[in-house]
Formats: sequence, C-alpha cells, structure tokens
Amino acid sequence: MRLIITSIVAFGLSYVLSGVGMDSFWTAILLALVLAVLNAIVRPLLILFTLPITLLTLGLFLFVINAIIIILADKILDGFHVRNFWWALLFGLLLSGVTSLLYNEKKEN
Repeated sequence: MRLIITSIVAFGLSYVLSGVGMDSFWTAILLALVLAVLNAIVRPLLILFTLPITLLTLGLFLFVINAIIIILADKILDGFHVRNFWWALLFGLLLSGVTSLLYNEKKEN
C-alpha cells in the first residue's frame, strides 16, 4: 500500500514542481521501488558515515541525506529527472511529508 501511495504522490509532485520531471506513472512506480531499495540499503550506510555531522546539526543533515537518495534515484532511473540538489531537497521533503500524512490517514480508516 505504501508503494502505491508513494507512486501517486511522486507522480503528482512531478506536475507541481517544475524542477522535477517524470515520464509516466510507471516511472513513478519504479521510482517508489528504487527509493525503497535505496532507503533500505544506502541510507543506513550514509547515516553511519555522517553520524558526527548529523549529531552536530541536531539531525538536520538527514535532509541532505534524503536529497542525496533522490539524486541517486535520478541517476538510476531514465524517466525520472531532478534539476539540482535544491529541487531534490524540496521533492524529498514534500514526498516524505505528504506520503506520511496520506499513509497515516489511510491507516486510521
């Protein structure tokens, strides 16, 4: 269920944000899969390697790690494009925020 919600939100954000592009809804589904794999494998390693700076910034560096994951997904998928780091940061923030709101809403019903 989370994969479908992430796909729908990512596809919608690609229409709202001019710095993010997606070819089709199938690309959004693939993006959700790639993000799930990157978040399961790469994200914990990045958090471990950047633990001192994450602690120093009181966790705010996790937003940078999130943007890096989005940029990696951009490099992996052909139909998904992010213009630069700042668009990746904004896309990541909105994607995680809206997805968690919708997922929690769906869980309560």
